[in-house]
Amino acid sequence: MSEGHLPRLDRLLDRLLAVSPASQTWFFALRIWIAMALALYVAFWLQLESASSAAVSVAILAQPKRGQAISKAIYRFLGTITGGVVAIAFAAAFGQDRVLMLVCFTAWLSLCVFAAQYLQDTRAYGAMLSGYTVAIIAISNIDAPQSVFDAAVSRVAAIAVAITAITFINDALGSPSTWRGLLPPLASALRSAKALARHALRAGDPGPDKALDLIRAVAALRADANAIAGELDDGARRAAGARSAIAGLYAAMAASRNFAIAARDAGPEHPAIEEARAICAGLVGSGESGIGQADFIAARARLRDLIERAVRDGGCDLDAVLTLQRARDLATALMLAQDGMTALRTGRRPLRIVRLPTHRDFPVAFRGAARVALAFALAAALFVALGWPATTYALVQVAAMGAMSSVNPDPRKYANGVLIGIPLAALAAGPLLLLVLPLVNGFPVLALAVAPVVFAACFLIAHPPTASIGFILLVYFPVLLSPGNAQSFDPQTFFSNAVQMMIVAVILATTVRIILPIRPDQARRYAFASAIRDVRGALAGAGGDAVDRTSLNCDRIVQYAQVNDGAAVVRARRLKLAFAIAHLEASAARAHDQLGALERVPALRAVAERSRGALAGGVGTEIETAAQTLLEAGREADASQHLAVARAVSDLVAVARVMARHRRFLRTLRLPGF
Repeated sequence: MSEGHLPRLDRLLDRLLAVSPASQTWFFALRIWIAMALALYVAFWLQLESASSAAVSVAILAQPKRGQAISKAIYRFLGTITGGVVAIAFAAAFGQDRVLMLVCFTAWLSLCVFAAQYLQDTRAYGAMLSGYTVAIIAISNIDAPQSVFDAAVSRVAAIAVAITAITFINDALGSPSTWRGLLPPLASALRSAKALARHALRAGDPGPDKALDLIRAVAALRADANAIAGELDDGARRAAGARSAIAGLYAAMAASRNFAIAARDAGPEHPAIEEARAICAGLVGSGESGIGQADFIAARARLRDLIERAVRDGGCDLDAVLTLQRARDLATALMLAQDGMTALRTGRRPLRIVRLPTHRDFPVAFRGAARVALAFALAAALFVALGWPATTYALVQVAAMGAMSSVNPDPRKYANGVLIGIPLAALAAGPLLLLVLPLVNGFPVLALAVAPVVFAACFLIAHPPTASIGFILLVYFPVLLSPGNAQSFDPQTFFSNAVQMMIVAVILATTVRIILPIRPDQARRYAFASAIRDVRGALAGAGGDAVDRTSLNCDRIVQYAQVNDGAAVVRARRLKLAFAIAHLEASAARAHDQLGALERVPALRAVAERSRGALAGGVGTEIETAAQTLLEAGREADASQHLAVARAVSDLVAVARVMARHRRFLRTLRLPGF
């Protein structure tokens, strides 16, 4: 080879390496292929009636990490059991009335989809699965209701085989642990939180955009945090640690911004505030390796001394008390975040056990459920009117695809994946079923023949822009291939099934666009309406747990940012207001919680009750006056109550300040006092 060809060959090799999948993607594809082959072999050996369901289940459970696969497998099994029981009940009750069975199934499917909207991750998948499983078992046997029980047992058995196969292969081949994979991004998020805090301590409020970037990075870790529990014997403690760390990062973001704003309002020449700033700066400095739990405990103790002195001596005003309390909130949040990471790494119990609830808007959930119900009803009417043979096959696919799209963060993107993935699955399954398999016999040939398609689908799944296409290809390739003990090679059946699936894909892509679509302005309106309801509840004393409220608010802000379109100035203004409402709601909820505790102190009962009344009234000036009165009363109270008084005062002042800064906007929302 001449020397002139060497650079060209090097460039070609560089391009091939650039587009070739990473080694972990190859191992992921290898695990899924082996698990699918093993599940099929066991299903054939057991002579299961729906052996292909084992391969399809492995495809659905295909997850890069072990904890993710286990979590999804658990809820797939529970969802299948629930759907099987309901299917048997429907067949027993409506076996002689097709119309009534279809109507009842539509109602059940929409109910499951609606419930899935309020759940998250694999729990949402389990709820959705219990809906369309009824279609797979009962609707597909609508002409033979006496076969429903056998179909239910066979499907449960096939899924049990798939779960066992993929779990065994993941363990045998060393599937990556979810908790290990979560440590690096969580550590990166902690560094980002400390960087945000450094900016707040040195230069002032970093602003909503930087806060949103941190929230997005942290929110993306919640799914893995919830998937850890079933991975190890101490998985529940590791999962609790991950959740505590995530909640701590949310709180650190809020405390950083709140400290910067409070310090600005307090003005210069506050030695206590400057000392608190220096203490927090030491906790978030670039030299992080030397900061341990003892340092956080010492910092919190010193900040507590500063707060109690401010309450006792009366040398600080309301703004100073608020600033000092926010400094201690920041130290506490960072300590809990680091403690949660340690619990995740070591498997010990974290300092606290928290939930991470997610925000859902009722109109969005209702529209998602109604969309699936209408799509199924219209498809049923269409196929029945056309007199299409094997209509039940198409209805099962409508139910399954519609339900899966409903729990996808972007139903339109999922529908686009279906439009591309279904033809690819047909192109892959057709030649194999009609040209290759009839000429050869034996399970090894079948296993080797499906390998290229499985690997290609896994490569697409590993690439985020094509993940939905890869998922559809991996799932519907075995559906169309339908391997069985008595393999059918009927071209007419294959082409009929493929065409019906493509029609269903078009129906799905159409319905998500024209049936009850949710425009960005509607989604924003729903989010703001729910936020204002929460603010009203918080002002009235129904705010709930502060950690839960922070998680819900952060999740709502992330969802809101996804639909926050328009000019940059308009987007920035909306985002600022979204953060302000979250701050107002969280502060009011915490204030009521702390005031409720102070009401049990005889010396502070009366002033605490008046402060709660001022909060419920929603008048900012009255709330600030109540905070000043509470602070003065706290100076005369027992020293053990000074920190509790400071907490209540700081949240009362925070509520009053947000109301003052955004009075014009809050007046349009018809909050109490406006």
